[in-house]
Amino acid sequence: MQSELLQAMTGAEAQAYDPDPRGRRSARQAIASYYAVRGVSIDEDRLVLTTGTSEAYSYLFRLLCDPGDEVLAPAPCYPLFDYLADAECVRLVQTPLVFDERWQLDLAMLEAAISERTRALLLVHPNNPTGHYTRRAEAEAIFDICRRHGIALIVDEVFLDYSLIEVADEDATSFLARPTDAMVFVVSGISKILALPQMKLGWIAVPCGEEIEIATDRDVALERLEVLADTFLSVGTPVQVALPLWLQQSKAIQKEISARIRRNLATLDDLLAEQATRWVSRLRVEAGWYVILRVPMLQTDEEMALLLLERGVLVHPGRFFGLPGWLVVSLLASEDEFAAGARMLLQVAAARAVKMM
Repeated sequence: MQSELLQAMTGAEAQAYDPDPRGRRSARQAIASYYAVRGVSIDEDRLVLTTGTSEAYSYLFRLLCDPGDEVLAPAPCYPLFDYLADAECVRLVQTPLVFDERWQLDLAMLEAAISERTRALLLVHPNNPTGHYTRRAEAEAIFDICRRHGIALIVDEVFLDYSLIEVADEDATSFLARPTDAMVFVVSGISKILALPQMKLGWIAVPCGEEIEIATDRDVALERLEVLADTFLSVGTPVQVALPLWLQQSKAIQKEISARIRRNLATLDDLLAEQATRWVSRLRVEAGWYVILRVPMLQTDEEMALLLLERGVLVHPGRFFGLPGWLVVSLLASEDEFAAGARMLLQVAAARAVKMM
C-alpha cells in the first residue's frame, strides 16, 4: 500500500502547475466524496485547501480577527492554539471544560468570557486530548451563543474517524451535518485521517446556509478565504493529485490504526487493573488516540515526564494541554513498545508514591 500511495505523486499530472485558489477540483471532489461516504453533504466549491489545519487556523484568524481581537478555546485543548493565535496577533482566551463522568463545556463560563473583542470560538470534535465528542444538545447551545453574540464557530474534526466506544450517531457526527444559522467553519486534514502529517494537506469547509442572509454571509466569507488562499497558493500539486487515491484507502488505513489504539487501550486497562495499589488511573475516552492518566501528585507532571524520559518512555505533561498534574499518553506506539512503556510508567509511579509516603 505504501508504494501505491507514493506512486500517485509521480505522474505527469503531478508535475504540471495549474493553480486554483481553493485547490484542484479533483482534490476537492475527493474530499466531498470522503464526507458523502460518511453521510455528510458538502459541495466541493465550499472547500478551501490548505497545507494543514495550522494554516487553516491562520487563514481563519486573519479572516475573522483584527490585531488584539479574541478567540475562545475550551481547555484542556491542543497546545498549538496559543502559538497560532500569537502569530496572528490574536488573544486566546481559555474557558473551562469540566469532568463529571464525561467532559463537557461550562456553558455559563463560556458565555461570560465573551467580550466585545471576541470573534470566534474554537472546538475540537472529538477533543484533543480528552477524546470526548461535543454532544448534539451541547452543540445547539453553542450555536445559540455564537448567534446571539455574533461570533463564528471553528470546529476541528481531525479525529472524527477514530471512535473508541459506542456513541449515538447524532453526537458523533460532523458539524457539517448539524444545520445552524451561526457562522461555522469546519477544518480537517490528512495528518490524522490518513496518518500522513508529512504530506501537509488540510482544508476548510464552509457549509452553505439555507436562509438568504446566512448564505450571503457565508458566501462572502468563502470569497475572502479564496483571496487569502490565492495570496499564498501554498498547497503542492503532487499531494493534491494523489489525494483522490489516498482517500479511497482511508478506511483500510484507519482500520489498522483503530485496531492498534484499541488493543493498546485494552492493554493499559489490564495493567491498571493489575496494580496492587491503584496509584494510576485513567479518564474515560470516547475517541482519538490519546488517554489521560491520573498519577500521584508527588511531583509536577513535567518532572514525572522527564523521569520517564530518562527510562526511555515518552509521555506528554498534562500542563502542555492545560491539565497540570496529569499525563497525556499516545496510544499509537507499536503494541510491544506500548506495553513495555505502560509497565515502566506504573512501576515508576508506584515507586515514587511509596518513597514519598
